[in-house]
Amino acid sequence: MRIKRVIAAICLPALVIVVNHGCRRTEDTGSKLDVITTQSGLEMVAIPGGWFEMGSATGGADESPVHEVWISPFLMDRHEVVQEQFKKFQMPDPSHFKNPQKPLDQINWTDATMYCNERSLAEGLDPCYDEETWDCNFAANGYRLPTEAEWEYACRAGTNSKYSFGNSLSKLKAHAWFADNSSKTTQPVGQKQPNPWGLYDMHGNVSEWCNDFYAEDYYKQSPNRDPKGPPKGRERVLRGGAWNSSADSCRSTYRASDPSINDTCLADDAIGFRCVRSAPANISSEPNADE
Repeated sequence: MRIKRVIAAICLPALVIVVNHGCRRTEDTGSKLDVITTQSGLEMVAIPGGWFEMGSATGGADESPVHEVWISPFLMDRHEVVQEQFKKFQMPDPSHFKNPQKPLDQINWTDATMYCNERSLAEGLDPCYDEETWDCNFAANGYRLPTEAEWEYACRAGTNSKYSFGNSLSKLKAHAWFADNSSKTTQPVGQKQPNPWGLYDMHGNVSEWCNDFYAEDYYKQSPNRDPKGPPKGRERVLRGGAWNSSADSCRSTYRASDPSINDTCLADDAIGFRCVRSAPANISSEPNADE
């Protein structure tokens, strides 16, 4: 499975409760879960721990077998990282489709992890990535890219259907920017309907880097608790549809990969990312514990 590669012609270098590490929890009426506002002013959704069935028996060969996975609680950016946020850390914006509120695009995996480290340092958190080996320290309290399993768990948001809103293709345009409605470009984040957990653009706009190396047969050997992907590989996992994706490629279980780990000039203008971090101790480990 590979996403369609589009190489750019020019390659350019309410009630506030303090929780911890400067995060603030605000009441959110659009989802069942808490929305956290970080020191940087970005919204993250507190994703509770839980079991879910990962993969699909009717999708691509690399989406099977369906297997039960436990995910520990974590925080996930409510929106894809936008160009304005990226430039705050004095990092050159590689995006093809320029707009401060559009998702960062044409970003390679390494630069996405560097942003995670810079954002961690700015908030007094411990960086997750070793910038020599690019290994991820999952015990650190800073920002990182989601594991593939975390991404699918968050995208599904408790559902078992093709999309987080059901199986109806006719509803996809209300939830995602993809080939049928994107006008061949990315769009400012947060304009479509969020998934049941209040996350925006999970099914479209830009595909998103995950931390994992990609292996077509990984599901056959994946551990059932917080899987982190193969120990090595040549490509990293991408999840979620993009502005140029077919409806099928926007499904919650669809897997893709890309080799542009280090080379921005080869990066795809349909690729972006969002950040996660391990949940603070006061985030519930049980789904919908307040219900």
